[in-house]
Amino acid sequence: MSGQFEATIEVDRPVEAVFDYLADGRNDPQFSPRVLRIERVPDAPTTVGTVFRSTVKDAGMKTAREFRITDLEAPVRIRWAEVSKNSVTAREGGYDLEPLADRGTRVRIFNVLDGHGLGKLLVGLALAAARKDADSFGARIKTAAEAAIDPS
Repeated sequence: MSGQFEATIEVDRPVEAVFDYLADGRNDPQFSPRVLRIERVPDAPTTVGTVFRSTVKDAGMKTAREFRITDLEAPVRIRWAEVSKNSVTAREGGYDLEPLADRGTRVRIFNVLDGHGLGKLLVGLALAAARKDADSFGARIKTAAEAAIDPS
């Protein structure tokens, strides 16, 4: 079983700045409390092939995660795929960014979750939790991006 969750928000910052903020996955802990630690490999600007290695805490358990950037089109699209071996993984995820007339940015985030092994039984629960939190997750992205990006 697999499934998708998504959220759409509007960030009161220019699309180029929001793209730069989101393309640097090291910012994820600012809006995702489950991310305990994250690093970019190589430690250079994000490009296709860049890997983000993290330690996350889900349902009280810490797991190691690795995501590879699969597509990057500034300033409108970021795509990733999880390459780590966990029971539930994000086969594909991404951000779609759209500039708004008021210099703001519409951001759509999505993840397609797959279950592997025992994870085939757990992926439905993971999807339900992610869908339930999607709007709040989007709001946390908006708050963090607006706090981190200079409004000028």
